[in-house]
Amino acid sequence: MPMQMTVVGPHLNSLRRDVFAARFNRRPFLIEHELSNHPLFDLSRLVELSQELPTDRVEYNAGDLPITQNPQLTPRNGLTVAETIQRIEECRSWLVLKNVEQHPAYAALLDECLNEIESYTNAIAPGMCRREGFIFISSPGSVTPYHIDPENNFLLQVRGTKEVFMYDADDREVISEETIEEFFCGAHRNLVFDEQVRDREHHYILTPGDGLHFPVVAPHYVQNGPEVSISFSITFQTSQSRDRQSLHRLNRTLRRWGLHPSPVGRWAWSDSLKLHCVNLMRRFKKSAQ
Repeated sequence: MPMQMTVVGPHLNSLRRDVFAARFNRRPFLIEHELSNHPLFDLSRLVELSQELPTDRVEYNAGDLPITQNPQLTPRNGLTVAETIQRIEECRSWLVLKNVEQHPAYAALLDECLNEIESYTNAIAPGMCRREGFIFISSPGSVTPYHIDPENNFLLQVRGTKEVFMYDADDREVISEETIEEFFCGAHRNLVFDEQVRDREHHYILTPGDGLHFPVVAPHYVQNGPEVSISFSITFQTSQSRDRQSLHRLNRTLRRWGLHPSPVGRWAWSDSLKLHCVNLMRRFKKSAQ
């Protein structure tokens, strides 16, 4: 029988146009939300969701990890997905349910949340698209290793606490153009953390009701508090973020040809010319098919 939903919006609070204008996709900032008691985040319901999603949309592993983790050597926890969620309080694990918008109830909640944000982001970077939701479930003390993500993200802390250590995506002493290019061409999200940049971090302690904006490819790692943590990431792309991904991929190609392309975002005329070339190549490939 379908679950009867009684929670209604608005779901998000503390949305300020001046903060979005100054910081969206540039620097992290906090918002607030009302999802902490939402029934879709009960552990029993998340067990059901884990069985309803395609198997490749569930990722989980041991949670006792270092900040720098070789993705090829990430240890498993020896449990099934359902066992991991049911025993999350003591099994020392980390789990993510990906693309939860494939389930109608979670798709509706994701859209409700992003609809509240869209007018703020459209004023800065129009064309919100590719809406995706991710639910993170992790044991006390678990670590999410240092990594980057490709989406505009608002992480909503639903249960437990977690510390986020984030670094600026435009700081080239933290993350190089080449690293970003390789990532958008298929390299793994995990990165090697450099202790020499630790003093550049943005440090946040998230409790239930807190939300945090993560700019695209802002390097970060996460340390869970002493309780089970559940977080809901509401993510999306914009026309601008998709264009920048295309530019990074083109720059990687140019670099492999022995050229030295200008960094994405440095010169508007250069970005425009490169995008024109990308679009021409796409049309050529499409016509050749």
